[in-house]
Amino acid sequence: MIGLSMLLGKLQHLMSSKKSRLTTLFTYVCLSKFIISLTSKQTSGLKEQRPKTSKVKAFIERFWQLTIISVALLPLSSLSYAELSSAVISDQTAISGELSGEKAVELSAAKSPEVLTQKTTLTTRWNTIESSGKNHSVYFHAWGGDPQINSYIQWLAKRVKQLHNIDLHHVKLTDTSEAVSRVLAEKSAENHQQGQVDLVWINGENFASMAQYQLLAKDWVVQLPNFSLTNPDDNEAMTRDFGLPTQGMEAPWGQASLTFYYTPTHQSNKFNFAQRSYQESIQHAPKDVQQLLTWAEQNPGRFTYPKPPDFLSLSFLKYALIALNQFQTEQIKSGLYQAVTPLSQAALLPVLWRYLDKLHPNLWHQGQYFVASGTALQRLVGDGEINLGFTFSAAQIPASVARYNLPENTRSFVMQDGSLSNIHFVAIPYNAANSNSAKVVANFMLSVEAQAKKQQAEVWGDSTVIDVSQLPSPQQLLFSTNKQSPSALPISSKIKALSEPHPSWSKLISREWLKRYGAQ
Repeated sequence: MIGLSMLLGKLQHLMSSKKSRLTTLFTYVCLSKFIISLTSKQTSGLKEQRPKTSKVKAFIERFWQLTIISVALLPLSSLSYAELSSAVISDQTAISGELSGEKAVELSAAKSPEVLTQKTTLTTRWNTIESSGKNHSVYFHAWGGDPQINSYIQWLAKRVKQLHNIDLHHVKLTDTSEAVSRVLAEKSAENHQQGQVDLVWINGENFASMAQYQLLAKDWVVQLPNFSLTNPDDNEAMTRDFGLPTQGMEAPWGQASLTFYYTPTHQSNKFNFAQRSYQESIQHAPKDVQQLLTWAEQNPGRFTYPKPPDFLSLSFLKYALIALNQFQTEQIKSGLYQAVTPLSQAALLPVLWRYLDKLHPNLWHQGQYFVASGTALQRLVGDGEINLGFTFSAAQIPASVARYNLPENTRSFVMQDGSLSNIHFVAIPYNAANSNSAKVVANFMLSVEAQAKKQQAEVWGDSTVIDVSQLPSPQQLLFSTNKQSPSALPISSKIKALSEPHPSWSKLISREWLKRYGAQ
């Protein structure tokens, strides 16, 4: 055991030095291997010199050797996964959050030996994509109905311009189906290489339609180095869209839940609202779908929802459909997560129409007129025409309060019988003119920098799809939240997540709603 004390002293010195984590980690490994080798040789020598020593004495000697090894390796064993990862990621990356192809592959390889064997190939492939993707334009077709989201996409455009000299153009849509129709028209015209849609914000029904007609590029998501940050092997939600396997055709971008917001009816409440507790401030708001009907009857004209096929409208209707059928048998309820059949339609849909027949006469304008979007719905609350609204962007509420678009006494909450939740994705059409450039943009959208920025309440508040627990400590701090606005959804809120039904239900609900109510 000669020299072990000196080696242990060296390890201790390294722990207190200001050298990089990577250097320290490398030194630990090398010195530990040397110690193991040394003790192994000594043990072998002991066996040769004293083959017949007592078993007890030999055991004590071996125990002493193993103890010294354990002490030597103790600092290494105390390192967390995040610290080990930070040894691989540069200090600059820890701040910006964007991983290069090689470094992201290294991060994944730390968990998977299979990935390690493919590291060179994956890195080379990504470097080729990244190189060819620079200096081009990307036309990103995405919903344009929210000022916060639009502002965030502008920030994305600025960053990919700085990093990759890519010009990101936001093509604002009122409905994602517009992009679907465009790609379908291009395919019919045999335009298979120069499509006008490079990247599209998509999920659910529209994904199912594009996949059905083979309008999306396949198996490209695994090429993105930052996709590994979502921990897809242990997180099925990253590879399924409304229950359908994405098959590498979509990259997750964010996740959200249906959130309601409420302002008190009586103006006098505004004067002492700041002194009220959160529970006191929402005590008169409805807590579930049945209470919503009662509340609307007691407060006629003070609630409404957008007209289908608006995304937010369908989100509300699907929430109501699930909540109203919660007392059905499991066999019947399972039909919501399968393609619609005549039997499942007959078993599940009537309760929604009965509910809406009672609700509509008590809506804003007696249900004879519906707004077109969530933005218009929020405007009604801001103008004091109604007192209850909802959104899929929880951070939109405190941001709107800060901009004086909503009253100061607005409060966010989730329904106790469940909150419709989903992952939203970006996809690349099969005929995108600049598919490699779109991949570079999608990879940056999955970076720590972009995801942390998007999650900030004042920016967007869209929940990250990254598995933050597996990030190095400096990067985890980027996702920490400051003191919340009183109008924000409390962190302690218990959300009963309701999975999105099969995409076919969105089509059915929209079609049948228009037949029954045919609003202007």
